Amino acid sequence: MIFSFLQYGVAQQADASPRSSSKSLIGYTSDSSRSEQDWEQKFRAIPEPDQVRENMRRLSAYPHHVGSPYDKDNAEWMLAKFKSWGFDAQIENFYVLFPTPKERLLELIAPTKYHAKLQEPPVPGDPTSGQTAQQLPTYNAYSADGDVTGPLVYVNYGMRDDYDQLDRMGISVKGAIVIARYGGGWRGIKPKVAHEHGAIGCIIYSDPADDGYDPGDVFPKGAYRPKEGVQRGSVEDTDYPGDPLTPGVGATKDAKRLPISESKVIQKIPVLPISYEDAQPLLAAMGGEVAPEKWVGGLPITYHMGPGPAQVHLVMKSNWDIKPLYDVIARIPGSTYPDEWVIRGNHHDAWVNGADDPISGTSAELEEGRALGELLKQGWKPKRTIIYCVWDGEEPGLLGSTEWVETHLQELRQHAVMYVNSDSNGRGYWRASGDHRLERFINDVARDIPDPEKSQLSIWQRARLQRLARAANSEDRGDLRRSNELRIGALGDGSDYAPFLDYAGVAALNIGFGGEGGGGVYHSVYDDFYWYTHFADTKFVYGRALAQLGGMSVMRMAGADLIPLSFGDAADTVARYVKEVETLLKTEQDKQKEVNQELEEGVYDATSDPEHPTVAPKREELPPFINFAPLENGSSAMKRSADHFEKALAKAQQEGGSAYSTSALQQLNQKLLEAERGFLDENGLPERPWFKNQIYAPGAYTGYGVKTIPAVRESIEQKKWSNAEQGSQTVGRVLEHEAELIEEAAKQLEGMAGVK
Repeated sequence: MIFSFLQYGVAQQADASPRSSSKSLIGYTSDSSRSEQDWEQKFRAIPEPDQVRENMRRLSAYPHHVGSPYDKDNAEWMLAKFKSWGFDAQIENFYVLFPTPKERLLELIAPTKYHAKLQEPPVPGDPTSGQTAQQLPTYNAYSADGDVTGPLVYVNYGMRDDYDQLDRMGISVKGAIVIARYGGGWRGIKPKVAHEHGAIGCIIYSDPADDGYDPGDVFPKGAYRPKEGVQRGSVEDTDYPGDPLTPGVGATKDAKRLPISESKVIQKIPVLPISYEDAQPLLAAMGGEVAPEKWVGGLPITYHMGPGPAQVHLVMKSNWDIKPLYDVIARIPGSTYPDEWVIRGNHHDAWVNGADDPISGTSAELEEGRALGELLKQGWKPKRTIIYCVWDGEEPGLLGSTEWVETHLQELRQHAVMYVNSDSNGRGYWRASGDHRLERFINDVARDIPDPEKSQLSIWQRARLQRLARAANSEDRGDLRRSNELRIGALGDGSDYAPFLDYAGVAALNIGFGGEGGGGVYHSVYDDFYWYTHFADTKFVYGRALAQLGGMSVMRMAGADLIPLSFGDAADTVARYVKEVETLLKTEQDKQKEVNQELEEGVYDATSDPEHPTVAPKREELPPFINFAPLENGSSAMKRSADHFEKALAKAQQEGGSAYSTSALQQLNQKLLEAERGFLDENGLPERPWFKNQIYAPGAYTGYGVKTIPAVRESIEQKKWSNAEQGSQTVGRVLEHEAELIEEAAKQLEGMAGVK
């Protein structure tokens, strides 16, 4: 890869011509398309890897967690930068609950004794790893306070299916402290599920099989987690993101706050993360059954399940303080549609120095800002208002973005066209996830970005080649070859797109690069400038590519005459999701039918090992019939309307976009924004009303992981059959309404195309 980069050269990459210059951009007239592509070509040539590197060096020079001096210093520095580039910029403050450790203790008290270090030592040669006085200790934010003692039980990754396995093995965690390894799902699910099963405490450790010495050499020799490395992180529960004390309203100084005891998102048991050096003595002291093969990690011990004879004492107590946030908000006013907003964001806070997470993305976003400032000097003016946001407080729970969205909700519902997010950025392939009404749009932008290391290809072409190489079968490869687009993923949680998509109904994207190389320094003191410049995007060419991709996405949406949404992609995707939930119910019915049949046949009456009997599963009624007709009808209606709109759009494009020059264009764009909000239901999801989007949401038991058509899918997974039935009706109504809005837009566009 390095050879390819040197062969084709930096200058040629920066000056590569746009790939779509032979045809008009979607949503543009022929004339405006040519102008836009000229400006985009100028923009692509501006971002510099050395400047991205310098941004990272400055922003990651010291720990900058929420409430720290350097967190504020970074915000003020970025504010000054945006102002110098010609943006109208300000800092918006919010005041949030951010606990920090007051007391931490973990000790093995039987059958032997061990006192956990709970510390990450400096690494020789890595200058910032030794900034001990400014570093946050290793902990999980929003753990409950507690002082507990009990037997230790190993629960693998600590997900719900792991507890199903424990139940089958007859192992209970009631009254115990569980130890789970990181991975398999989001960290906050581990203490949540442990508490639901009666555990009194939770320890989470990083196993070397997952991100330590098994996949590669450990830091500083290699990129992976050293034995003392610990993953910090939030365990805020999944009822809602943002400040735990102000759900649904911005956490301003005078906001009404819940008592801490009434917050639904603070964990119910104490939680503490540890290194695999601290985990090994605890796991080695355990007895009980030997762990199943798939549960065995990479430590040189025999993994046992417990409970006992290992007994541990766990103490976790926090300072429950209100801390200020510093969101940097910078605007370029639109020249034609100033009341339509295109928003770009990345966060700036970190658990420690955070060179990879998040500064690899932040430094690219800043380079976008500098490049747009250069275009402003040359006379470029976006049609729509552009808002660049650099969020604070993402790491504890999307605090800065959520509080901003909650504060400006009505404005966003009225004005926001698109939100583009990035976070950590690495070396490898283009990746994008988001609202599928933006699928065609982001594919088209990616076609115009030269790949950093194979500049004869676009990032889109290289990503397509990777997908072809990894396709599971010839059918998948055939689908890829026939398609004009690469499917984007759906978004759950995990970064600042969530409040825009899930709460405000703004079509959102998450973009970046990755997939080559690896590492194990996530949320540790070793995620710093030294590590990144030795093991990640060492030449910062992917940082430049992200700046090109993010900036061009913003420019193209801000410059379009017609908002370029793709209802066809969205309708096809929703239809696929509907089939998936129908298949899910059938699978649940078949599974329970098989269990009931085995119980009838006495399969669980005997065992070859009387000392370790297999616990029989429960006999349950088969999952009932669920009426999916409302869901199917809504999906079909959306498909018909989307087809109508796509045909009208194709005709308008064939005619050179002349329809976009009529006086009715602004009214049509407002209808498209109304359709963009069409996936919302103000009642929200069952049991999680903050989440309004009925197509995309993070799972209650997955956290970062998405659940599509969540009101139906999660209800089936949790065997809440009446909720699933109601969900089918609710989502069906949402899709019918979306279909009506798309149909109205299609008719408006047809009418405009007929105007000469």
